[in-house]
Amino acid sequence: MNFIEIIVDGKGSARAEIDGRNPRTAAEIMERLPQEARAQLWGEEVYFSLPFSLADENPSPSSEAGDVSFWTPGSAFCIFFGRTQPYSAVNTIGRIVSGIDVFPRVEEGDRIILRKGEG
Repeated sequence: MNFIEIIVDGKGSARAEIDGRNPRTAAEIMERLPQEARAQLWGEEVYFSLPFSLADENPSPSSEAGDVSFWTPGSAFCIFFGRTQPYSAVNTIGRIVSGIDVFPRVEEGDRIILRKGEG
């Protein structure tokens, strides 16, 4: 099992389990960890740009609370924690398995670190 730890500076952390929906996208992101960025918000979604681009693999126009995805037009890592849907199709790579309660407290500009999780 592959995991990503998502650390929100001063707010807490969450853990995402990587699944098989978009394995190429997931593998390319995992290879580039750790990454650090500043949070942006859209409704009940936290997202942030990453310094690389990826191609669409199996994009989905919808999401569920807990999904973690990559949005190819904006090279953005997206964390959906409520009812907000993607602006456009995303490559979903996994789900939050613990710590989803940290994301409603995230504010614009909060420092976020993505790193490989243990387990």
